[in-house]
Amino acid sequence: MKKQTLAIIYLVFITVGALLNTYNQPLGASQAAAAEQTGPKVIPEEAIRLRILANSDAPEDQGVKLKIRDQVNKQITNWVKDIDSIEKARALIRSELGEINKIAKKTMIEEGMNQSIKVEYGTSVRFPTKLYGDFIYPAGDYEAILITLGDGEGANWWCVLFPPLCFLDFSTGQAVEAQNKEVQQEEKKVEKTEKVASVESKKEEVEVKFFLAEWLGGLFS
Repeated sequence: MKKQTLAIIYLVFITVGALLNTYNQPLGASQAAAAEQTGPKVIPEEAIRLRILANSDAPEDQGVKLKIRDQVNKQITNWVKDIDSIEKARALIRSELGEINKIAKKTMIEEGMNQSIKVEYGTSVRFPTKLYGDFIYPAGDYEAILITLGDGEGANWWCVLFPPLCFLDFSTGQAVEAQNKEVQQEEKKVEKTEKVASVESKKEEVEVKFFLAEWLGGLFS
């Protein structure tokens, strides 16, 4: 009888250990998923970029570059927001190059600057190597709109127009404020989910232990 009781107790402990191990797995999976969600975004193979070359590195030249960036990006983002294929985005952007040029010129005049503006679209626009988060975006020729201001000898700015990723400033290797807020909100959601999962896991563990204690008490009584 004692051997039978010991064997039952041994089996119960094995079962409890397996159950506790199972409870711990979903939490690990959620953590992995959360890390993936909050990580840096990867540029898809099929993407259309925007690159703007400033006339020089003088503060006024860099300033007008950023003003033109804001206006051009605002317009193009509105154009492609409902487009679901790169073919449609490509056709639309090509057809609107003249309008993009007008937007850039208008902004230049509003800023009191007088520089030549050249707007091009192609599949072999040269980009420098850039480190963004944990990813390295290698130098190479990519499909893009290239806006050259004046001599085009100043620091450049670039982002991805399609799919819309221009809220990420790949030029500086840092996310702009909008992305920072998005990541912080996502982290709070993940943290809250993990706390709930942790509480539920502990509650289930206590219930299993309580059941085991009652069951063993019944056997020995």
